[in-house]
Amino acid sequence: QAQLVESGGGLVQPGGSLRLSCAASGSILSIYDMGWYRQAPGKQRELVARITSGGSTNYADSVKDRFTISRDSAKNTVYLQMNSLKPEDTAVYYCNAAISTFAVLRGEYWGQGTQVTVSS
Repeated sequence: QAQLVESGGGLVQPGGSLRLSCAASGSILSIYDMGWYRQAPGKQRELVARITSGGSTNYADSVKDRFTISRDSAKNTVYLQMNSLKPEDTAVYYCNAAISTFAVLRGEYWGQGTQVTVSS
């Protein structure tokens, strides 16, 4: 079917930047919305940013003007540029995508998650 693999997480100081990547692979017919979610300890998973196949974007208020989501259709990849990082951005970040394959008309897929830690 389809798989999502994230990369780019790590440890960064407050005010620093990271760029997350998520590549989709498999028997992909179409990719619809793609997005990034995050989950901090003791918190529910929350939407960080989403981008449609047409390029329309949506951001959580907490990251608006600091994070930028983009996608490369040729590579089936979505990115999250994270600037001016704050300690409260610390979380496991998950890639999400709605994908059509031969086996599933439209399914929701999640990556394994990548840890982002913002600390001095």
